[in-house]
Amino acid sequence: MSAPLLQVDGLRVWFGSAPAVEDVSFEVRAGETLALVGESGSGKSVTALSIPRLLPHTATVCGRIHFRGEDLTRMGPARLRGLRGGAIGMVFQEPMTSLNPLHPVGRQIAEALLLHQGLAGPAARRRVVELLARVGLDRPEQRAASYPHQLSGGQRQRVMIAMAVANDPALLIADEPTTALDVTVQAQVLALLARLREASGMGVLFITHDLHLVRRIADRVCVLQAGRVVETGPVERVFATPRHPYTRALLAAEPPPAPPPLQGEPETVLEARDVRVWFPLRRGLLRRTLGHVKAVDGVDVRLRAGETLGVVGESGSGKTTLALALLRLERSHGRIALLGRRIDGLRGRALRPLRRQMQMVFQDPYGSLNPRMSVADIVGEGLRAHRLAATAGERDRRICAALEEVGLAPESRHRYPHEFSGGQRQRIAVARALVLKPRLVVLDEPTSALDRSVQAQLITLLRDLQRRHHLAYLFVSHDLHVVRALAHQLLVLRHGRVVEAGPARDVLHRPRDAYTRELFTAAFLDSLPPTPP
Repeated sequence: MSAPLLQVDGLRVWFGSAPAVEDVSFEVRAGETLALVGESGSGKSVTALSIPRLLPHTATVCGRIHFRGEDLTRMGPARLRGLRGGAIGMVFQEPMTSLNPLHPVGRQIAEALLLHQGLAGPAARRRVVELLARVGLDRPEQRAASYPHQLSGGQRQRVMIAMAVANDPALLIADEPTTALDVTVQAQVLALLARLREASGMGVLFITHDLHLVRRIADRVCVLQAGRVVETGPVERVFATPRHPYTRALLAAEPPPAPPPLQGEPETVLEARDVRVWFPLRRGLLRRTLGHVKAVDGVDVRLRAGETLGVVGESGSGKTTLALALLRLERSHGRIALLGRRIDGLRGRALRPLRRQMQMVFQDPYGSLNPRMSVADIVGEGLRAHRLAATAGERDRRICAALEEVGLAPESRHRYPHEFSGGQRQRIAVARALVLKPRLVVLDEPTSALDRSVQAQLITLLRDLQRRHHLAYLFVSHDLHVVRALAHQLLVLRHGRVVEAGPARDVLHRPRDAYTRELFTAAFLDSLPPTPP
């Protein structure tokens, strides 16, 4: 048998006196995919970042990391730069913080081609367009000229994948590469990675919390718990006969069943009619408007107290834009009423008092949390702004209670966002929204960064909070398993328009539109259990 492409032996990582990874060993061979799985905070991403030596200087790293026989822990900076983005490609978990906001995405991909292949000019532009098309972006020529903030979360993630595979790496480290992708594009990206692996013999280290994906893409799996390897082996054996209790618990973790139906006729919290968000397309010296991108085009919404409206659709379908428009965070046309009061015409100070009643949990927790603020300052910011705590002690008690509700220790309020894993940061974002006890909460992919067990905990928490406080949720997600567990009503968007809407049970079990059926098939929802009476 040939020597491993990557061999990690006895890896240990500390941050100060706190161990993050302890005695981790594994190997990846050419043409093989090894999945590194575990709960949020288990050390998956720290292990991945240790390989190309991308950890901060505050980390202490011990152990051996060999790539093609060379010890990366002893390699000089110049040689490492030659490998990063070249022979070793990496897809990071949070694309918005990995992409430069000041440059078009096409230029950023072209930079990798120039550094490692010397490719420039028209040849580089052709290669960029080809890469964007390969990862499933529509209109790749136009997307290459877009800035990161002009793309959806899923589109940004696809740009990251295009950049990572641009130089045909021997090893691809993929840290949650499909987290922000809808189910159909997720299937396309997995197929793309499989094709690249088969064509070039590329080795893949695939880091994920989604065990459904592990079954589809991996040859072997390595299970981490609290920084240690608790089980490793072929996927078929580990999934069929898991030996460690932690592995069995991961495999058993699934979102809870569908929510109970609403009782009576609850109060309408949000009502919108004919909501439209059109972005002008301007060209030429005089910036004349030649057309519009119809991100949201004539959408109606009605959401009642204690009810969850699930909004699903492919990346770029207008889900997040609709959510921002309903919260008056994006300019729109159409009628929007909150608790019976029209808010579509309100601006500035007139709208500010209503902000407490409508909160949002954003898709990218790292980008929405101020890195210079402690967790206590982040969660307590709304309390200060709306003057909801008379004293500092009362504010601190509310902050601690909110953190405990989302599964974080109150002591963590003194730490900063960079000290948490991606899933832990998302829980901080949820605590920040819920601490104000709003009537309407917009949840934009709140579980996408969380492992299955924490997803189940968060869903249970959201349902409990909704029951106790009669909260209305607008739940935007590409994970239809999670949507099924939370949504009472379902709205399916495509190209900014509603293709299907109705009670979640009816839409999930008896979809009428071909596009809806395609979404459900890609998400393994094509064979659902019978609808309960």
